[in-house]
Amino acid sequence: MGFLDILLGRTKPVAPELDRLFAVPSAAVTLEAAAGFTPTGRGSVCFTTVEGGAFTRIREDVEELLNADAERAGNPVEFSRDEYGYTWLLSRRGPADLTALAGDLHAVNTALEGSGFGPQLLCSLVGFEDAEGQVLALVYLYKRGTFYPFAPLPGEKRDSALELRIKAVLADDLRIEQDLARWFPVWGAPGL
Repeated sequence: MGFLDILLGRTKPVAPELDRLFAVPSAAVTLEAAAGFTPTGRGSVCFTTVEGGAFTRIREDVEELLNADAERAGNPVEFSRDEYGYTWLLSRRGPADLTALAGDLHAVNTALEGSGFGPQLLCSLVGFEDAEGQVLALVYLYKRGTFYPFAPLPGEKRDSALELRIKAVLADDLRIEQDLARWFPVWGAPGL
């Protein structure tokens, strides 16, 4: 970062630390003990769609890699596009296999980043649910290297009180995004 950057208030972007995704399984233990949320076995990666042969090959390679796991039945990986034009890759595992799910999300992020598509990565999320059916996602912001909780309610509302409580619960387990304005809602995200 140069002198002009300092004068103009520009900041150096935070380098993504994809290995932070591997902290989710230990954070899940804390989340279950303190708030009663357990993993759903679903997680997803969101990225800006890019047209072209190179991106298509990466997408096919990622899908083949994740579907090659013999321990999973059916179609454990799905691609979809949301109403804003973003692409989501949904990975399914057993609820008790959160470590493997974190590995799936890490592999997708790493493959895209390693192929030069890092700027297209937006976020990854891991789904949780409590005994009453309240859903919760731990969202990893790729460009910030931080997590935040997202607790959607019916009618595109969110349970802000629950999100703040989860923020406090997981403060020692995950690097939580401190700027609440960056806690973007991910309505209808695959994995919730």
